[in-house]
Amino acid sequence: MAEEKTLFQKIIDEELPATFHYKDDKCVVISDKYPDAPLHLLIIPRKPIPSIHHIEDEDLPLIAHMIKVAKEMASKNGCEGYKLLFNVGKKGGQVIFHLHLHLLGWN
Repeated sequence: MAEEKTLFQKIIDEELPATFHYKDDKCVVISDKYPDAPLHLLIIPRKPIPSIHHIEDEDLPLIAHMIKVAKEMASKNGCEGYKLLFNVGKKGGQVIFHLHLHLLGWN
């Protein structure tokens, strides 16, 4: 039996609508539906990793790529300051169990 797709996998597969800001073969960037800052984007890997707790050594280049994309998005959007955030596990505030990096930015 196939595993149920996460909400983010459905967005990546364009089965659900989202505002895309960036796409490549490793990740996508979408607007957060419930923003906590003037700029609140989600950098989501195409590979369905449940959380940062589940990354393996082979995933480290992907994590580095996500951080690089976040930096580029902050620059493109004119952020004077920003923070990057991974929520890990339910007690860590994670709601969707598909790894994603929050970019919260201010001009």
